[in-house]
Amino acid sequence: MKYTIFTLLLFLCFTSRSFAQTPYGVKGAVADSASNVKLKDASVSILNAKDSTLVSFTRAAENGSFSIGKLNKGKFLLLITYPEYADYVEEFSLDSAKTEHNFKQLNMLLKSKLLAEVLIKGTAAAIKIKGDTTEYNAAAFKIQPNSKVEDLLKQLPGIQVDKDGKITAQGQAVNKVLVDGEEFFGDDPTLVTKNIRGDMVDKVQLYDKKSDQATFTGIDDGEKTKTINIKLKEDKKSGYFGKVDAGIGTKDFYQGQALFNKFKAKQKFSAYGTSSNTGKTGLGWEDSNKYGGGSDGMQFVDDGIMYFGGGGDDLDSFDGRYNGQGIPKAHTGGLHYDSKWNDDKNSINTNYKIGSLAVDGSTNTLSQNTLPTGIIKSNSDQIFNNSIFRQKLDATYQIKLDSTSNLKLTVDGTVKNSETNSDYTSETRNGNDELRNDNTRRLTNKVDGRILNMSAFYTKKFKKAGRTLSVNLAEAFNQSNAKGFLQSNTNLYDSTGVISNQKIDQYKTNDTKSSVLSSNIAYTEPFTKAFSVILNYGFGINNSTADRKSFDQSAPGNYNLLNDSLSNDFKLNQFSNQVGAIFNYKKEKHVINFGTKVSDVSFKQVNLYTDDIFKRHFTNWNPQASYQYRFTQQKSFRFNYYGNTTQPTIDQIQPVRVNTDPLNITLGNPDLTPSFNHRFNLGYNSYKVLSGQSIWLSGSYSFTTNPIVSNTFTDSTGRSTYQSFNLSGKKPNNFYANAYFDQKISKGDFNIGLNMSANGNTYYNMINNELNSTKSYTYSAGVSLSKYKQKKYDFWMNFRPNYTKSTSSYMTNGELRKNINDGKGFNANASFNIYLPGKLQISSDGNYEYKAKTQSFPDDFSQFIWNASIVKTFLKEDNLKVSLTGNDLLNKNAGFTRNTTANSFYQNSYTSIRRYFMLSVVYDFNKMGGGVKTSK
Repeated sequence: MKYTIFTLLLFLCFTSRSFAQTPYGVKGAVADSASNVKLKDASVSILNAKDSTLVSFTRAAENGSFSIGKLNKGKFLLLITYPEYADYVEEFSLDSAKTEHNFKQLNMLLKSKLLAEVLIKGTAAAIKIKGDTTEYNAAAFKIQPNSKVEDLLKQLPGIQVDKDGKITAQGQAVNKVLVDGEEFFGDDPTLVTKNIRGDMVDKVQLYDKKSDQATFTGIDDGEKTKTINIKLKEDKKSGYFGKVDAGIGTKDFYQGQALFNKFKAKQKFSAYGTSSNTGKTGLGWEDSNKYGGGSDGMQFVDDGIMYFGGGGDDLDSFDGRYNGQGIPKAHTGGLHYDSKWNDDKNSINTNYKIGSLAVDGSTNTLSQNTLPTGIIKSNSDQIFNNSIFRQKLDATYQIKLDSTSNLKLTVDGTVKNSETNSDYTSETRNGNDELRNDNTRRLTNKVDGRILNMSAFYTKKFKKAGRTLSVNLAEAFNQSNAKGFLQSNTNLYDSTGVISNQKIDQYKTNDTKSSVLSSNIAYTEPFTKAFSVILNYGFGINNSTADRKSFDQSAPGNYNLLNDSLSNDFKLNQFSNQVGAIFNYKKEKHVINFGTKVSDVSFKQVNLYTDDIFKRHFTNWNPQASYQYRFTQQKSFRFNYYGNTTQPTIDQIQPVRVNTDPLNITLGNPDLTPSFNHRFNLGYNSYKVLSGQSIWLSGSYSFTTNPIVSNTFTDSTGRSTYQSFNLSGKKPNNFYANAYFDQKISKGDFNIGLNMSANGNTYYNMINNELNSTKSYTYSAGVSLSKYKQKKYDFWMNFRPNYTKSTSSYMTNGELRKNINDGKGFNANASFNIYLPGKLQISSDGNYEYKAKTQSFPDDFSQFIWNASIVKTFLKEDNLKVSLTGNDLLNKNAGFTRNTTANSFYQNSYTSIRRYFMLSVVYDFNKMGGGVKTSK
């Protein structure tokens, strides 16, 4: 009986609703206000008047007409958008008295005419969400004359730019900035954001850039890079612009920069040069992430290919980047050219960069290790002098072979020479403050490196929609020649005094070469309009050598005695095959993607000194799955899963013996087996057009089965030995969650942003054969406020408290012990500009950082870094500026960090750039314009 009643009620509910729904609707037409040309494909949206959520959507027909039915009664907004035209918005109502609203013909006005005319019913939508792309309309955000792209980005909801120019968007780092979809000086985003003028920008697009293959096929392969694309205005693509910046300061500080850009239709030419010792290095080259980067060992990637690292015997620890430690001297320059011709069938993009960076400084490190046998405390000092000189040339050429096929050729080459010099002194004491060891070391090293990468990517579309073929071939050459000296003196102590002394005085060389060929063939086949599959096959060949030698002295200064125990000559031959199948379903609001790739890899390593042969054969799995649901054009949800096999590295299995740090020795474990990592990600975004409300939610969780962890054995003298092994029954994991809310407040005309985040991890390792579990969680929340009053003032502020909970647990003598290292923190940033009469501008910014004392660090730490400047502008266009800047006015930049890893706590103090004053002159020149605006 109850089921009958329930069925009846359900029927009555649906029946009453169906009777209540009247076929309400709207219709009209869209045309140009001046020429009366019908605007085909104009975007027509119906929004709820209350919260601006999307109700329905269509596009105008060939004659400009549109019609939308199946609406309910209520109050709505009509939003019409069309490229190069001001957005049209009109409020209307539908009720029983008026079931259809006829807008008749709506005349759209070109944006170019907005300067001369007044549009009554028009507004600029600040943000649009197109698929996976968030697009910001630059015209909706105000900036000062002669401002740069960086100043524009700082005003965009969901995007943050720190004092060094690093960009974070929706909680993730932005590693690539394009101009009109093209690379601009390669991989240095700041060369765009700090130099392109903000008033040249039409749109800013934020998206996850997919691989070439995924972009072509439309099927996600998991390779994504958070990317910003700067779309320039059509009338800003012809002419030239640039700037000259020179400054001289107290304490011998200086900085200078010159930039020149010439754009002509589809050609761009740019040149720049910088010189400074203020930390503005202008270097963004990611060579260390290329094949054979900055590692001394060998490492596997997902396709199974193994890469030899460069460097020399761990002496080459300098990767050519400035991380805030020490005083840098940087001199850089570059050239850029890109062009399209032959109806865009041919295009080229090329960059050349040259630069040197020298860093001098010192570092003090205090560490405390908690062992089952007690506490070990270390105090280490380092004085370093590092330098590098690099040149890099890259080029990309694309040609449309016909209407269905395309070929993309890329090549890049790098030449680098580095020199490192480091002096160390250290001592280690136990919990009773008894000396257990001391060490003095001097490491010097010179490295000459060569890197060459080439690739060819061919794509073909067949007559059947969705059927495609792509072929990718890539070759990578890497050569590194290193040589240096190691002098070391180590004393070990017990209660009676010195029990051991070890002296090392050696000359070392390390020569590595690698040649890696990789390929991938992808074929997509549509089963239906909504369901398709992409099949992959690829092979890889790696031939590499690594010749490492250590020489002792036969006489003072004569290093000619080969030390066999610290020398080897490895030869590696490897072959891999990879196959995969990824299925894709896309219909209406749903996109589903699932499949896997599997690679079969075998390699053979030979020690040419000993004729020892090491062979290994294994299989890598890379499953993936994703789901995306688009509620409306401005709201979507996505979820994805990726799994990957992680093979042990050669250094973990059979490490090359090194003695650059006699107090820390690594042993190999040939019985290691692969681990497997599972990673889950989800995200949600929503934007309300008229209220300007933005919401981004994201999260990730991953765990590893059969993990490879380290067993660290530290003896009573403080000397440590490391060895990796598989830990069964435990699953290290980590997670993060981030929520961002941004709202435009009409009353008061300011923006407010709210942010909450949480991240944590559980990590395992062994300490003197006892299992250690480290759990660390960090929670933070932030609020930001900003306001802009043109030619009067602007300000921005952010406050962010945080709390970290960290616990390390281990067993000793059958008893569970815990080390707790919980602590509070607080960060605040603020900046303002005040524009005074007489073309004067006062600016200031500050950063406050606070870290409370913890169980491991008994002292609070806080510092406030305050910068300020006064600027006077000249000339009609305000493009000549003279400024006096004070850096770190309170002289509080302590050069200080704290961190915790497993059972170890570290505190670093280092040389940093402190208070100085600088007088600068900046001249911006701009002769852009003359381009032709296009209109449908």
